[in-house]
Amino acid sequence: MDYYSIFYDAVRPLWWLLLVALALGILKSRWFKGIFGEAFVKLIAKVRLPAEKYRGVHNVTLASPDGTTQIDHVLVSRYGIFVIETKHITGWIFGSENQAQWTQKLYRKTFKFQNPLRQNYKHVKALEALLDVPLEAIHSVVVFLSRMFICKAVVFTTGRLKWLEKPEFKQ
Repeated sequence: MDYYSIFYDAVRPLWWLLLVALALGILKSRWFKGIFGEAFVKLIAKVRLPAEKYRGVHNVTLASPDGTTQIDHVLVSRYGIFVIETKHITGWIFGSENQAQWTQKLYRKTFKFQNPLRQNYKHVKALEALLDVPLEAIHSVVVFLSRMFICKAVVFTTGRLKWLEKPEFKQ
């Protein structure tokens, strides 16, 4: 009796299940969500912001006093330089501008993550040092891709690109 053939015939119909599980695992991973979030913001900026007013540079790595820092998006316009940090995090988010870490509550699980405003401040300072421009010309923006807690300087993506053309930026 050929056990290999019996085993193969029994397992063969389940290969698709393994592929589906693998695909779901990748789609749910933080790595994929990060890549998807950054690509989505890049696409929205390219489609919705006029090319004659905005120039975008994406996935920028700069030297910083403690190594390097990676900036998701830099938009340059006559309204200023916008340093954009993208977060694709779901659930309830708790934190304030001054806290070192924020808290994500997803169902019954709680996770801590670095305050994105502080993270983006490091990006702004690295860009300020490199370009030798006044801090007032650089605007820090944190974009969350899903509805959650919002605090000052945090912007939702849906319908919020007009924020970049607010009167206080038009000088």
